[in-house]
Amino acid sequence: MSNFITRALTTALWTTTLVGCGQGEVKHFSVDEYPQALSDWGIIELQGTQLKVHDSAVVYELNTALFSDYALKLRTVFVPVGESADYHPSDTFNMPVGSIISKTFFYAKDSQGRLITTSTWQGDPRDVSTSTHELVETRLLIKQVDGWDALPYVWDGDDAYLSITGKLKKYTLTNQKSLNYLVPSSNQCASCHATNHTNKDILPIGIKARHLNRTSSLYQANQLAHWQSKGMLQGVSEPAPSNALWADQAASLSHRARSYLDINCGHCHNAAGAADTSGLLLDYEDHPKSAMGYCKPPVAAGSGTGGRLYSIVPGHPELSILSFRLDTDSPAMMMPELGRSLIHKEGVELVSAWIAELEGECI
Repeated sequence: MSNFITRALTTALWTTTLVGCGQGEVKHFSVDEYPQALSDWGIIELQGTQLKVHDSAVVYELNTALFSDYALKLRTVFVPVGESADYHPSDTFNMPVGSIISKTFFYAKDSQGRLITTSTWQGDPRDVSTSTHELVETRLLIKQVDGWDALPYVWDGDDAYLSITGKLKKYTLTNQKSLNYLVPSSNQCASCHATNHTNKDILPIGIKARHLNRTSSLYQANQLAHWQSKGMLQGVSEPAPSNALWADQAASLSHRARSYLDINCGHCHNAAGAADTSGLLLDYEDHPKSAMGYCKPPVAAGSGTGGRLYSIVPGHPELSILSFRLDTDSPAMMMPELGRSLIHKEGVELVSAWIAELEGECI
């Protein structure tokens, strides 16, 4: 047994009942039997005012996560008993049939019910209560025999309900501004998760070594080691790649910016993704500088260029299309196209700071 695994055993093995609801079993439904209520799956539910996770599901975190209008996110993964996922150093892990991944979006709220977009959360589901938080949606990825399926559930009262067509939810923020929160349709979920535009297979985005290789704030153990110690992941090899936490000042600016672009843009902007025709590759792979946007003119961005000539102008974020598209909320210009209506100012500042320190000149 490697030191990587051994270091986690003493802190990982006790966690199976840390956050469990302890009621019933996790259920798996066929495509033609999907339940209307989220609670029927048994993965996550409300008990009174408290959000509960089944004790056979594992809560996990990503190094850097996709920005979604400042929503907080509770992520869980369930692997059927006796089964395990296959590790891969760069690709999505191969998960067994019956696996279920959930992602619940929620916000802290003030006494008047206004959403707080500056709140933080330490990853413990026991801290999430409807008295202090607004539950918005839970997205499920279900591994069926013929591949993954994406299901959006919208919270309403004490449960969340299947909404294949998505839903627009309107909220007021503490700064009195309005938030038009779009719960994506099942097809929109599939469009982002179809990271290979050729075969259009749906795949989890975050279930990769570089996103998961971190110490969990809940379990205080390395997540890859924890998963392997529980028997739900096999074949972990060292050293495992690791993206940066985007706000971690101890990591290099380049590593943080590349990690941010990887999770926010790389699912489309990769060599096989939906945006492959743009020639702009933003996933965390080794690409020629021109493919990463250095002095690269747009292929067909239209008004999305903001009048700028190149995706990245080294030393000049104000002249770079990349910074412009991150820093607008215009539906015709913004990137990513789905998943946000607000501008992630901190993300824009990070990417712009990275571009500002790049050397070179576009001729």
